[in-house]
Amino acid sequence: MRDIMDPIFDYQFRLILIGDTTVGKSTLLRYFTDGKFLEVSDPTVGVDFFARLVQLQDGTKIKLQLWDTAGQERFRSITKSYYRNSVGAIIAYDITSRASFEKIPNWMAEAKKHIDPVDPIFLLVGCKGDLTNMRQVSTEEGAACAKQLNIHFLETSARTGKNVEEAFQTVTQEIYNKVTSGDYKVDDENWEGIKSGFGHRSSQHNSAIIPEAIPEKSKCC
Repeated sequence: MRDIMDPIFDYQFRLILIGDTTVGKSTLLRYFTDGKFLEVSDPTVGVDFFARLVQLQDGTKIKLQLWDTAGQERFRSITKSYYRNSVGAIIAYDITSRASFEKIPNWMAEAKKHIDPVDPIFLLVGCKGDLTNMRQVSTEEGAACAKQLNIHFLETSARTGKNVEEAFQTVTQEIYNKVTSGDYKVDDENWEGIKSGFGHRSSQHNSAIIPEAIPEKSKCC
């Protein structure tokens, strides 16, 4: 019975973060999973893994598998293998780097080529939103690019926490909407980016949002 056996999480979703090196993917994930800003973050080598449990507005609990990929070209052959079975993709750029913004179409094309078997939910994220005095890409340009690509858009700051929760909640909610509508199928026999959860007594799960960090002129469109 639901009131006796409450699941630790109802579903598990796999998300991947992509974008040029040093745009702020790792610091974004660290803030989301640990609630802390790292002043210094070494470039990701290959792929890093994070996880966190979130709760949607209707009470549904989702465990997110979060894969942070290296932006350097020399790691691309490694990171491409992690696209498969992702149901959500966050494409990140640095608002202080126009070069990283101009690469968005390339990252979008690569993700669509390698993500399989579902058509994922995309979110465009402008990182380092607190560095307004160094801005090279306006908020309007970011929003216009996302509109042209027909994906969601937010500017975030891992230093202040601005829109960090909202970014991951947006992707998670959109994936869940596709699950409830039947557009995404849950097949626990074959891992395709979505799994159902595991039963657990409700007394052991009280928090609404539980961090679970696991060690370890635009040319856009």
